[in-house]
Amino acid sequence: MSASTPTPGDRAELAGRTVARVGYGAMQLERLHDDRAAGRAVLRRALELGVDHIDTAEFYGHGLANELIRDAVGDGALVASKVGATPDADGPLPLRLAQRPEELRDELEANLRGLGLEQIALVNLRRAETGPGLRAEGDQRVDLDDQLATMIALRDEGKIGSLGISNVGLDELLRALPAGITCVQNAYSLLSRGDEELLRLCRAEGIAWVPYFPLGGPFAGMPKVTEEPAVLDAARALGATPAQIGLAWLLQHAPNVLLIPGTATLAHLEENVAAGSLVLDEQTVAALDAIPSRSGDIVVD
Repeated sequence: MSASTPTPGDRAELAGRTVARVGYGAMQLERLHDDRAAGRAVLRRALELGVDHIDTAEFYGHGLANELIRDAVGDGALVASKVGATPDADGPLPLRLAQRPEELRDELEANLRGLGLEQIALVNLRRAETGPGLRAEGDQRVDLDDQLATMIALRDEGKIGSLGISNVGLDELLRALPAGITCVQNAYSLLSRGDEELLRLCRAEGIAWVPYFPLGGPFAGMPKVTEEPAVLDAARALGATPAQIGLAWLLQHAPNVLLIPGTATLAHLEENVAAGSLVLDEQTVAALDAIPSRSGDIVVD
């Protein structure tokens, strides 16, 4: 990255590298299945704006996101992916759980093929015991130690650069720390702050906290940050959008927070990246901090 390239949100550590704190989440690229040129344009614009880490998964658009990243990004950014689920064209959701050790390995290989890489810099193990989304049942209930053994083996083989974990509770994270965890991805936002203890542990351990659903979630029952009255007041006062207020709060809440907001449009991409330059004054932060957390697991059947 050249000296003239902006650094959205300053910089922090992720998977042993120093990156901009505002990255890009590729899930919404699946909306551009019929306009892949637009998807590549979004990714290239992200790089121009200083984004240098991108979060993806093989089940985003049944491989579409990985294909677009391969075509548009190359080695221009740190790419993080995840295993623990796989595409599902026939179910109620576009993914199904794939938690067994052999499935983790298969998903990692699928990600490598889709991205055209020999090694993925960061791979998150998507657990299914906590947080919003699917719950593991039957043979999908796999002990964490067995999963970590597979992830460590893949890292030893050079196919994974660094290990992360997602949808994890405090006890599980403590068990996983000896594996060398460098990133935690949990659902977390201004309105869903039930994981403060995990966030504090990650900060103490030098682990990046990369929240998904940073503005609330798409499931019924998950409140949206952009509809909160105090957020709307702050946006009007500061000449920002409600989304920018929610993202800026996350960046100021803890120095190990990195963001991966996703979008399929250039306008929203630029809005999200600009949130990295927004500074909230003490009065605004105090008003936002006073909003009660409304955490709660949303389970999708």
